[in-house]
Amino acid sequence: MNQRKKILFLLFGFIIVNLITILPAPNIVKASTANNVWSSASFPVERFQAYTSPFGYRRSSNSSGWEFHNGLDIAAPQGSYIRNWWEGTVIKVGDRGACGTHIVVQSGSWKHSYCHMQGKIEQSNGRLYMIDRAGGIQIVQGQQIPAGARIGRIGMTGRTTGPHLHWVLRYGDNYVDPAQVLKAMFSQQPLTNTSTNWSSQQSQIEQSIINEQ
Repeated sequence: MNQRKKILFLLFGFIIVNLITILPAPNIVKASTANNVWSSASFPVERFQAYTSPFGYRRSSNSSGWEFHNGLDIAAPQGSYIRNWWEGTVIKVGDRGACGTHIVVQSGSWKHSYCHMQGKIEQSNGRLYMIDRAGGIQIVQGQQIPAGARIGRIGMTGRTTGPHLHWVLRYGDNYVDPAQVLKAMFSQQPLTNTSTNWSSQQSQIEQSIINEQ
């Protein structure tokens, strides 16, 4: 590499590093592993295949810039069931925007969102419902949902290039990396524990999330 190429290479690296540092920083917190807090949580996807896009900044799919990816993309065959991560109240159902058909559940200070699901939103007697008739799913805004309950199916609604769940976690106003939460969960839920709705693919899921980090 000649001197000019070396200078250009170093200059390019300097620009990239500084570009990332000036991007708007979202509020992010880390997952805690204290007090066995994750022992009653459920993995959110049946028939897991892979993690296809991690949490954090990434190249935008429709421009030359960078964008903040606020969740974890979990691929599964279209029509696979999605399970509620933690017991809580459905505070929103919707079918507009990049998220497509989605629901948001509140569990204390936590909010968890599930995007790109099959189905659509319908209104009846002044209440909003997320309806997926083919999957036997009917979720009403304000409903209480236990951990592990089926709440939808993998689809391709909204902005997506393939069937997957876009799963977002927030604690208060702060985003939390779902991969860190899954690692904390696996550390407290042994493979022999069948009471928390882990599928037979748990070992594969655990190894995949370890490899992603």
